[in-house]
Amino acid sequence: MSRFGGLDTLASLSVEPDGTVTAVMVKDVRRGQERSPIAKFLPVQWRVVQQERWQPVGERRIRGELSVTPHGTPAYAAGTALLMPTAAGSRIRCVATVEFKAPLLGQHVEKIMGRMLTQNVTALQDFTAEWIDVHS
Repeated sequence: MSRFGGLDTLASLSVEPDGTVTAVMVKDVRRGQERSPIAKFLPVQWRVVQQERWQPVGERRIRGELSVTPHGTPAYAAGTALLMPTAAGSRIRCVATVEFKAPLLGQHVEKIMGRMLTQNVTALQDFTAEWIDVHS
């Protein structure tokens, strides 16, 4: 996953009989690895866990629920996504909420986390597209 710009490790992947897929990705972070203005306010070492659950919801549509928990920080992100076919391929619509509970810094960190969440979803899409291409 990291070569696609996402979290480093696929910690678990499960597929249920109804087609629901749950994936958990993890990244262990040490201060200095992340280049951002808020890095000095983060713990020396912390772990980011992203969980995604995708399930079929009707004719060729898939609904996703995503959560990101950066353990060791006062942060959380969650969202939903709907993947649907189009004439040219597919479209995904995502809505997410990011919270960082820290006075004065919260809004800046929320913007950074929002960009990271977008980057991770994009990385997962790229990984999935390449996997499908290689395995079909």
